[in-house]
Amino acid sequence: MPRWKALPDELDPQVREFASQLRRLVDRSGLSLAAVADRTGYSKTSWERYLGGRLLAPKGAIVALAEVTGTNPLHLTTMWELAERAWSRAEMRHDMTMEQIRISQARAALGEFGPVPGGPQSPVAQSPAPQRSAEPLPAATRPGAPGTPGGPAGHQGVPGMPQPEPAGAGRGRGPAVKDPGRGGRGPGGRRRLVMFVAGVLGALLVIAAAVLLTDLGGGDGTAAPAPSPTPTTAAPSLPAGVKCVHEGCTGQDPETMGCGGAFAKTVTSAKIGTALVQVRYSQTCGAAWARIQQAAPGDRVTIGAYTATGTRQGGSGTVDADKEAYTKMLAVDGPASARACATLAAGKKGCTARQR
Repeated sequence: MPRWKALPDELDPQVREFASQLRRLVDRSGLSLAAVADRTGYSKTSWERYLGGRLLAPKGAIVALAEVTGTNPLHLTTMWELAERAWSRAEMRHDMTMEQIRISQARAALGEFGPVPGGPQSPVAQSPAPQRSAEPLPAATRPGAPGTPGGPAGHQGVPGMPQPEPAGAGRGRGPAVKDPGRGGRGPGGRRRLVMFVAGVLGALLVIAAAVLLTDLGGGDGTAAPAPSPTPTTAAPSLPAGVKCVHEGCTGQDPETMGCGGAFAKTVTSAKIGTALVQVRYSQTCGAAWARIQQAAPGDRVTIGAYTATGTRQGGSGTVDADKEAYTKMLAVDGPASARACATLAAGKKGCTARQR
């Protein structure tokens, strides 16, 4: 039976070549995955993902593997950088594909409600415009001609033609439309009024700000000294590959966020039955997580933290056939405040001792 499963077909060629190179290094070293995990500080489950092409190994894991297998880390990190760029491009293509799918679903959902009024498929938009005759009107029926509507007063209209309504005849049959250009409050008039009021308020605010900034104080004519700027605390600069710090790490996978490997250490451990329970702490990320090894399937490990008001509980992990598991991270004030507990499938329970 082959040691490695086939890599996914959809992998980018650069990522495929990199994963194959990692497999060759592990095979050449003669180490089992459990030994690789123990010597690099990354779990066996994570190495299965890295070597199976399901997750790109972080840079820290690559450097650790190079040290374990006696490989030049410079050459391996160069291949990792190429694979990391290809992985990012693949993620970008996946995001764009998902966005197109969501847009298509939204368009299909909107189509269920029928065409938009006035749109290209609207009956109103499809109705033909009335055709105008290209022939000139007779002189007697042209607007402004004597005896026609709009013509000189005192003349009668053409027999058979509708006569103009006298002024006021339409009252009571509907609201009259006012001409915005003649003092009416149409949409244009309201917009001009709003813009005028906004301009006045803006001018008042500028004047008030100028008075406050000038601050004549007791009237001695001297300007008050400018207030000193409030010092700002710069965000901590994180090492390459580290993606979170403190509370931002709570609930996150330590290896995915780059907090494991060289940035983590075991600060305390305890033997519970045959299982080894450890507290892993990353000072760079300001977070801790629990790990259990040499365990049986069904054993469970949890991470917690001591606080001023008691204890704070974090995530948990359950052991499968790999005989190990680890939890998600929990932000802690320091390594001494973290605690790992285990509940074995056989019924035994225990926790790491509190550090002083």
